[in-house]
Amino acid sequence: MRPYRIRVTTDLGRFAPTRQWMRAHPLATDAVLAFGAFVSMVVGSFADPHGPHGPTFGTRTPEPFSLLLMLLGAAALVFRRRQPRVVLAVTCGLSLLELTTGEPRAPVAMCTVIALYTVAARTDRPTTWRIGLLTMAGLTGVGMLAGPLPWYAQENIGIFAWTGMAAAAGDAVRSRRAFVGAIRERAERAERTRDEEARRRVAEERLRIARDLHDVVAHHIALVNVQAGVAAHVMDKRPDQAKEALAHVRDASRSALNELRATVGLLRQSGDPEAPTEPAPGLGVLNELVDTFRHAGLPVEVIVQLDGAAGPLPAAVDLAAYRVIQEALTNVRKHAGPGAKAEVSVVGVGPSVEVTVLDDGGLSADPAAEPADAPGGGHGLLGMRERTGALGGTCFAGPRYGGGYRVHAILPLA
Repeated sequence: MRPYRIRVTTDLGRFAPTRQWMRAHPLATDAVLAFGAFVSMVVGSFADPHGPHGPTFGTRTPEPFSLLLMLLGAAALVFRRRQPRVVLAVTCGLSLLELTTGEPRAPVAMCTVIALYTVAARTDRPTTWRIGLLTMAGLTGVGMLAGPLPWYAQENIGIFAWTGMAAAAGDAVRSRRAFVGAIRERAERAERTRDEEARRRVAEERLRIARDLHDVVAHHIALVNVQAGVAAHVMDKRPDQAKEALAHVRDASRSALNELRATVGLLRQSGDPEAPTEPAPGLGVLNELVDTFRHAGLPVEVIVQLDGAAGPLPAAVDLAAYRVIQEALTNVRKHAGPGAKAEVSVVGVGPSVEVTVLDDGGLSADPAAEPADAPGGGHGLLGMRERTGALGGTCFAGPRYGGGYRVHAILPLA
């Protein structure tokens, strides 16, 4: 499965390289901004807003002390991202000093506007409200009460308006950044979830194929081993029986190759030769499975009663029941003593199917059979539990009272 990549793009158009450079060099960006603010304040200090026919330019010149305040305010803006609140305090102090020093007034408050915008963009909304209101009230109040101009002068109203707009703009930028960050985080989380889901499905498919391979190999190789031993034992004295045993070996090996071909065909990639279309085994071929054990010398009795089931068997349940019976009978043939007998029952009980495999242990019964968690043991019982657990069922395997072994699996139909 190829994961999709989600990217949240905020840099659009021809200004994208410039914005990327600004993000990579924040100190240089702030230095350029500070220089621009200083030039704007100096140019603005030459304009007189109270001309006879509106604002006039060149009718006044700034004092050296005002130029010094503007230079200090612009220099403080270079560090506005590193210490935003300190820079705001410094620029507010410079603005208050300029407001109370007389004519001509220089626009030092521009530095405070930029610093207040920075604080609002880098803090939360309650902090923005507190600091913004304090700055607006402080600068406007000092300008109205202690400044050289009348309290109703347009410069005082301008300070109030610009500081308010700076706080609002900074809060809007902060909200937008938080929104874009949330979208990006949600997209990245969705991408990680898809990757984890793909890895989980691959692991489950690998485990399922491993279980199928184990069931096929363990069952057929055990039968081949038994029949080959029988053929070697009676080869000289009873050649007819040896031929029959070798025929069973041939049939078991052919069946093993067919099932292995069907299982390995699931691993083919697109474009590979077409995989076999043979359906997965199920209870429909249970008699053929039991016959292989009977030919190997294990008497098996089978009882199938599915009339009590709430519905037809799903394919997954049918396959799981077949594999449980196959593995259980294989363990009986491998671990039970000579003369052992087995009983298989498949009963439909309402919304589930119960599969039971019993053996009497034979003449030299070994109740230990094949513990699932024993050191060095196989994976057969573990595979049965995993199969039933994957379908929401349960599987119990353990010794019977009086000898033998019992495997009982409950497979829900839903």
